[in-house]
Amino acid sequence: MISREGKGGNCARWQLLTLLTGRAKPLGPNGELSGILKQPCSGSVYIQKDGIRGDEQGDRLRHGGLEKAVHHYAFDHYAAWRTNLRESGDLFERPGVFGENFSSLGLTESNVYVGDIFLVGTAVLQVPQARQPCWRLNVRTSVRDMATKVQASGWTGWYYRVIDPGWVRSGDEIKLLQRPNPDWSLQKLLHFLYRERMNQAALAEIANLLFLSQSWRQLAQTRLKRSAIEDWSKRLCIPERK
Repeated sequence: MISREGKGGNCARWQLLTLLTGRAKPLGPNGELSGILKQPCSGSVYIQKDGIRGDEQGDRLRHGGLEKAVHHYAFDHYAAWRTNLRESGDLFERPGVFGENFSSLGLTESNVYVGDIFLVGTAVLQVPQARQPCWRLNVRTSVRDMATKVQASGWTGWYYRVIDPGWVRSGDEIKLLQRPNPDWSLQKLLHFLYRERMNQAALAEIANLLFLSQSWRQLAQTRLKRSAIEDWSKRLCIPERK
């Protein structure tokens, strides 16, 4: 059980502006199931160990699960997307474009750190990794290389694992309880994942980073072992019609 008083009682706080969920529906040229189409929820919803009750993911191998139970995306970035993608009309006027469950202002990849523990409503959540954007964003936004743009921007959003299940609703306070890795913001992690990609010292540190998800530690270990970058094409590009 995590102490809900934080350290020294001097905790940073933000607000959950919008809570969103969605059912898995066919998406893309082959009708793959996806839960990226999410809508705001009214009232409280329960967050259990494997995610928000009533929320769905189409590809459970790559989305959802214990290390990706809840997806958070900063509404702070929406203004820049509106400016950069004017052809998208009013798409970026409202949260939910990125398939996020949590939308807020003030929390971004620059001030969220690997292993951060937050109290949201009555649920205690921990940040195990950022998001690796996939081709579903291309379909969702009708921008053919949207996933690549999101990856290059570093505005990927992040996931939570659930430490203590609980009830959450729009308007709840987001309270930082603990920060075990103050040297590893998500912005820094993403820099070495997508930009300075073969920095061996950084990869070695990432491979052993406390509270980072096993899959991301394994990714760093594999890069070190092979001295090569993994293939991103299947993740970023819309699959061909079968």
